[in-house]
Amino acid sequence: MEMNGLRVYVKPLGASATANAPADGGEFYSRRGNGPFYRWRYDEERAQWRVSRVTTPDLKPQVLSTASWKNVPAALRLKLNEHYQE
Repeated sequence: MEMNGLRVYVKPLGASATANAPADGGEFYSRRGNGPFYRWRYDEERAQWRVSRVTTPDLKPQVLSTASWKNVPAALRLKLNEHYQE
């Protein structure tokens, strides 16, 4: 997915996994332009998406696949828009 330089990624399970769906069903990564990566996880207890900045040593960008916008939950889309507001 790309919107104003925003890209959303998933970490697929492997060759048999759908590249556009997250491996664990609820973890996405985002990046805008050449900025930092952020990890988005759904917090069941609080019923909301939580974000944390990911340092490059903790993440190997080459293992990520671009997410299909249709696989990004609506609530996460709203959080992404808030987070990357211009």
